[in-house]
Amino acid sequence: MSEQIRVALVDDQTLIRSALATLIGTQPDLTVVATAAHGREAVDSPELRAADVILMDVRMPVMDGIEATRAILSSENGASASHPRIIMLTTFDIDEYVLEAIDAGASGFLLKDAPPEELLSGIRAVHRGDAVIAPSATRRLLSTFAHAGHKQPSTTDAAISALTPREREVLIAMSDGLSNCEIAEKFVLSEATVKTHVSRILAKLGARDRVQAVVAAYRSGLVE
Repeated sequence: MSEQIRVALVDDQTLIRSALATLIGTQPDLTVVATAAHGREAVDSPELRAADVILMDVRMPVMDGIEATRAILSSENGASASHPRIIMLTTFDIDEYVLEAIDAGASGFLLKDAPPEELLSGIRAVHRGDAVIAPSATRRLLSTFAHAGHKQPSTTDAAISALTPREREVLIAMSDGLSNCEIAEKFVLSEATVKTHVSRILAKLGARDRVQAVVAAYRSGLVE
């Protein structure tokens, strides 16, 4: 049996934490290693910060999910060589708080009422290094982000200009929400080649994951 993915849960509602723990507990490759009722408790928990993936509520008392995400992913907290991946959980499919959370380094967000299989696949996806965004809001989320005063043209445009024509095409496809497999089919490439392109795109853009790369595409105007 392969090593289990260590999952942590941060939500101020006991019922939500319990339901998520029960769901995750049914999966042989996933295990819940820590829980917290608010962001400050999460930041102060070495066990939680050592998780592979954290499911983080956006709105909580004491410290919200945005500040907790920023603190956990900072160099002052957790192992600098291996930060956890964070998925924001929200009740709304477009939420200004989530926009800020992605900018703080979250690997995406999902709705709390998402189907169980979508939540579980999202955990596995971010653990692989991919990113997840609720399918119903991908376009609106990133479009809103691009027009919410977060543009950084001087740095972002230079990074985009360093991409090859093929890498730009792949980034645009990523912005459309296509998976590596779908991008491979679109451009008649092998999936391994697409993974190589994605890795190079992330490196050139200085992006932590696909979400940040797509945000850069919106910021630069490559995607409208």
